[in-house]
Order: sequence, then C-alpha cells, then structure tokens
Amino acid sequence: MRKGIHPENYRLVAFKDMSNDDVFITKSTVETKETIVHEGVEYPVYKMEISRTSHPFYTGKSKLIDTAGRIDKFKNKYAKFSK
Repeated sequence: MRKGIHPENYRLVAFKDMSNDDVFITKSTVETKETIVHEGVEYPVYKMEISRTSHPFYTGKSKLIDTAGRIDKFKNKYAKFSK
C-alpha cells in the first residue's frame, strides 16, 4: 500500500438518521461540530436525512420523507395552473 495517501484522522463518529432517530457508530474522517451522547459515551455526530434504516430499498416500504416542506412548496407554487 502506498504511504501518505490515506487520512490519519480516523475516529469513532455517530451517524444519526434524522427521519427515524436511528444512530450507528463507525470510524470516519468526517468533520463535525456537534456531539451526541450514545450509550453513555460522547461522540461527534453527523446528521443524515436518510440511511439504511429508512431507505425504501432496504426497508421494503415506500415512505415519503419531506423534512424541508418541498412538497407543500411545490403544490402552492403550481396550484394556480391546476384550474
């Protein structure tokens, strides 16, 4: 393996799925400013919109996730054309 091409700052990071509050811990180099306490240990946290526990491919269920209100914005914007 070539030396000097891989990052040196691997650490344990908590990844949090914001759609269902699932948290899993893995090593990562992602930069974060927030922390979370998980099972009594404090970890840097990276917040995600979707993960393996909420993605329809893995769950087998179709689920609508609208965290930013995009669907309502779209409906309001194009409501005048439906008449």
